[in-house]
Amino acid sequence: MTKFNEDSRVKIPAILHLMRLGYSYISLKEAQWDTDTNIFPDVFVSALKNINRSASESEILRLKDEVSLLLENEDLGKAFYERLIDRSGIKLIDFDNFSRNTFNVVTELPCQNKDDEFRPDITILVNGMPLAFIEVKKPNNKEGVLAERNRIKARFQNTKFRKFVNITQLMIFSNNMEYDDGSPEPIEGAFYATTSYSEPVFNYFRDEEDLSRTVSLSPASNDLEDKVLRDNNLAVIKHSPEFITNKSPTTPTNRICSSIFEKNRFEFILRYALAYVAEDDGLQKDVMRYPQVFATKAIEKAIDGGTKKGIIWHTQGSGKTALAYFNVRHLTDYFARHSVVPKFYFIVDRLDLLIQAQREFQARGLNVRTINSRSDFAKDIKSNKAIHNDQGQPEITIVNIQKFQDDPDVGKAADYDLSVQRVFFLDEVHRSYNPKGSFLANLTLADPDAIKLGLTGTPLLGKEYDSKSIFGDYIHKYYYNASIADGYTLRLIREEISSNYKLVLQQTLDDVEVAVGSIDKKRIFADPRFVEPMLGYIIEDLQGSRVALGDQSIGAMVICDSSDQAKEMEEQFQSTFATGGLTSALILHDVGDKESRKNQVEDFKAGKIDILFVYNMLLTGFDAKRLKKLYLGRVIKQHNLLQALTRVNRTYKDMRYGFVVDFADIRKEFDATNKAYFDELQAELGDEMEKYSDLFKSREEIEQEIEDIKDQLFRFDLSNAEIFSQQISEIQDRKQVQLIKQTLDNAKSLYNLIRLLGHFDVLEQLDFKKIGMLYREVSNHLDLLNLKENVENSDTATNLLNSALEDVVFMFSKIGEEELVLADELKETLRKTREALASNYDQKDPKFVSLRDELERLFKKKKLSEVDQETMNANIGNLNKIHARIKELNRENEQLRAKYGNDKKYVRVHKRLIEHDGISESERRIHEALVGVKSKADLVVLENSQVIRNENYFEQTMMPSVIEEFKSKQKIKINPDVARFINGLVTREYLEEYKAGA
Repeated sequence: MTKFNEDSRVKIPAILHLMRLGYSYISLKEAQWDTDTNIFPDVFVSALKNINRSASESEILRLKDEVSLLLENEDLGKAFYERLIDRSGIKLIDFDNFSRNTFNVVTELPCQNKDDEFRPDITILVNGMPLAFIEVKKPNNKEGVLAERNRIKARFQNTKFRKFVNITQLMIFSNNMEYDDGSPEPIEGAFYATTSYSEPVFNYFRDEEDLSRTVSLSPASNDLEDKVLRDNNLAVIKHSPEFITNKSPTTPTNRICSSIFEKNRFEFILRYALAYVAEDDGLQKDVMRYPQVFATKAIEKAIDGGTKKGIIWHTQGSGKTALAYFNVRHLTDYFARHSVVPKFYFIVDRLDLLIQAQREFQARGLNVRTINSRSDFAKDIKSNKAIHNDQGQPEITIVNIQKFQDDPDVGKAADYDLSVQRVFFLDEVHRSYNPKGSFLANLTLADPDAIKLGLTGTPLLGKEYDSKSIFGDYIHKYYYNASIADGYTLRLIREEISSNYKLVLQQTLDDVEVAVGSIDKKRIFADPRFVEPMLGYIIEDLQGSRVALGDQSIGAMVICDSSDQAKEMEEQFQSTFATGGLTSALILHDVGDKESRKNQVEDFKAGKIDILFVYNMLLTGFDAKRLKKLYLGRVIKQHNLLQALTRVNRTYKDMRYGFVVDFADIRKEFDATNKAYFDELQAELGDEMEKYSDLFKSREEIEQEIEDIKDQLFRFDLSNAEIFSQQISEIQDRKQVQLIKQTLDNAKSLYNLIRLLGHFDVLEQLDFKKIGMLYREVSNHLDLLNLKENVENSDTATNLLNSALEDVVFMFSKIGEEELVLADELKETLRKTREALASNYDQKDPKFVSLRDELERLFKKKKLSEVDQETMNANIGNLNKIHARIKELNRENEQLRAKYGNDKKYVRVHKRLIEHDGISESERRIHEALVGVKSKADLVVLENSQVIRNENYFEQTMMPSVIEEFKSKQKIKINPDVARFINGLVTREYLEEYKAGA
C-alpha cells in the first residue's frame, strides 16, 4: 500500500520544490558535518573559496572556528548574525552577488548534544551553514501547528541546543493547510518565525506578488527526484496521485517556501528583515512581518520611479516604527548602490512620541540623535554630515516639531547642503501637518529633493485638507481587519456601564447642581462627589476583569474628562485604594517633570503600576501590551478616537480582545469617524457595492450498499487521497464531516464482511484499501474542528470558572458588550462576498439565484455603506451568511467540476438534470452517462471544428450518443422529451463556449 504520511505528503514534495528553487539535495548518507554546529566543512570551505578568491583554506577553517566560538554566546546568535552580514574581510555570504553562494537542502539533520537531540524535517544550508529549517505536519493533524510550536519552545529553552538556536535565522512550520483567519490560534497553515529562547512568534505570510510571475522554477528533474525518493526509502510513492498532487507549487508549504526561500527573497530577509531588540525581559529577535516586507519593496519601487512623497497606511499596532528602522537599513544600501549618501529623519509632534521612538530605535541598535528646537533643526539641516556617530553606523535623527511648526522660515534653499539625500519619515500624518502652517513649507523649501514618507494608522480625515493631498498617494496599505486576521492586533469590545450605575452618576450630578447651581460641566465631573462612584466602579471592574480573564497582570488607563478630574481621581485613589495593593500614576503635562513621567510610563509597561490616569497625554503612540482595559470618561473626536481606542488592541499573552469601558457614550462619534474611514476606503479601493446490517446480508444487499456508498461519496475524489483531504478540509460543518466519516466507517465494516463471506470479486467494486486512508483523513479533520471549537470556547469556559471561584462582590452588571467594528471589515466582507458571487459559474442554479436575490434585497432594504455600529454589524452578519452559503455552493461546484475533468459545462448540465423531474436516477449514474457523452462530444468537435457552427446538425449528431449512454449503457429510463432536453443542454453548452471564444 502506498505510504500516505507527512513525509510523502509534505516533506518530500517540499524538498523537491526547494530543488526547483535552486537548492541542491545532499544525502546525509554521503555527507560529513560538524556535529557541534551542524556546519558542513567541505561545503563551507568550497563555497567560501568561491566567494573569497584570495582567501586560503587555512584562513577559511580559522573562520569556521571563529563562528563556532561566536555561537557559544548567550546572545540569541547576535554576534554570529553581525558576522554573517558583515561585508568586510572574509565574507560568510556574498550579498553583492547572492547567486554565487552555495545552496543546499538536507533532511533529518540531527541537532544533537550528548543524549539530547531533535531532527528538523528539512534544513536549508547556505555555504554549508544551517541557516533555516522547516518542520512539517500532515493536514488535519491533531493539534495542528500548535503541537510543533510547543515542541520547538521546549527545545529552544534547552541550553544544550544553544549553538543550533544561535545559527538558525528562519523557521517554517506547516501542516500544508490554508489559513483559517477566524482561528484565535495558529492551528492551520504555513507560518514563519525567527528564533527565541522563550517562545517563537508564528507569523502569517500572505504573498502580495504573483508567485507564478515572480518566482522562476527550474524544470523538475526525474533523475534527481528518484535520488531523493530512494534516499528516503519512498520510491513507492513516485507515481501515486497524492504525491503528484503535492508536488504542485501552489500547496501551502510550497508557496511559503517560494515566498521565503526564493533566492532574491531569501537574500532580502537575511540581510534586512532580522533585528535584535533589547526588551525589558532580555534580548529578543524580530523578523519583518510580511506587510513590512512588501511596504519596504513598495518604497524602493516608488523611489525608483522618481516618487518624492507618499503614504504608508498601516493600521495601529502593525509596527510602523519598526518599519522605519528596517527601511533605514534597506535604503542605506539602496542609495549606496546609486553612490548617494542618505540622511534619515523621523518627525514626531510630541515629546512623549520622541522618547518612545528613540527608545524603539535604540533598542534595535540604531544610533539616534534628537532635535527639539527650530534652531537645532536648521543647524542640522545645513550640516553636510549624514552620520554623526564615530563608528559610521546607520543613524536616524528624531525631530519633535511640537514647539516650532509655526515658526518663521528655517532658512533658504541656498543655505542647505543638497549633496545629501534626505529621507523624512513623518509619523502620524493624519494630524499636525497643516499645509497652512510653516513646517511643511520649510521642509519642502529646505530641500525640494527630499523624500517624504508619511506614516499613518488611522483614517486620513479632514474637511479643509487631507493627508493624501499633502503627502501624495498611498505607497502601501495594511488595514485593521488584516492585522486582526494575522494576529498582530486584537478585536475591541465596548462595555457599556449598567443603567443603574448611570442613575447613581446622574443623582450625583443633580446633587452637585443643587448645591452649587449651574456651573461648567467639567467642574461638576471633577467634583469629588462625582469622581468617587466613578472611580469605585473602575476599581471594581478592573479587579473583576483580572479574575474573569484569569490574569492579574493586565493594566488599565482612565482617559479623564479634564486634567482636574484626573487629579481628583489620583487623589481619591491614593487615599482609598492604594492600601489595597493597587498602584496608580497621574500623567499630565503639568504634573511632575519629563523624567518622572518617563519613569512612570516604563513602570506601567513593566507591570509595576496598575492604573494610569490621563487627560491628553498617552492617547496616541503609547504602546503597552498589558494595557487591556481603557476607561473613557469623555468623547474623543475623529482620528484621535480611533487612536485612543487602539491603545488596548496590542497582542498580550493569549488575550483575544481589548476592552473599552464607555462612560461617555462614544457610539455617535465612533459611527461618524467610522463613516469617514469607510469613505476613505471607498475612495481608495473603489465602490464594492457597484461590483456586485449483520452477517446475514445477501450478496445483492452488499452490492447495493456499495452502490449507496459510492452515491454518498460521489462528489469526492476517492482516487486521490490528497485531493480528498483538501476537499474535506474545506468543510467546516461538523455534522457534514461526521456523516462522511460514518459512510467511510460503514465501508470499512463492509470490507471485513465481504472478506468473511468470501465474495472477493465484489472487492473490486470499490477501492477498499484506500478507504482506510480516507477515513483517517476525515477523522483527523473532525478532530481539528473539535479542537478549534474547544479553543474558541475556552475563553468563555475559563472566564466562567474563574469568576465562579471568586466572591460575588466582583460580579458587576453591564448593559452589554459589543465589538467595535471598523469600516474596513465591512469593506472586506463586501469584497469577498462580491468575489465569491462573481466566481460562481452556474448562475442559473436556483441556490445561486436565491443568494443573489437575498443580496439585492439587502441593498434595497438598507444601504450597505451605512456604518453606524448597529447597522454595520447587522450588514456584516448578513453578508457573512451570504458569503458562507455562496462559498459552500462554489465548493460543491468545484467538487463536481473535478468529476468532469474540470469542465464547467458539465457541472451546469449535471445540475440541471438533477433538478429535472423526469430523471430519478442517482447522481453517480447520471455522472457516468454524462462522462460518456462528454467523451463523444469532445471527439466530434475535435475531429470537425466546423460542426459546432451548425446548431441543428450538432444536435442531430449528438442525439444517438445521449440515448446510448443514458438508456443503453447506464439503463436510465428516459423518454424522447427528456432525451431532447439532455441533448439540448449539452449542445447549448458547447455552442455558448464556442461563441464566447470566437
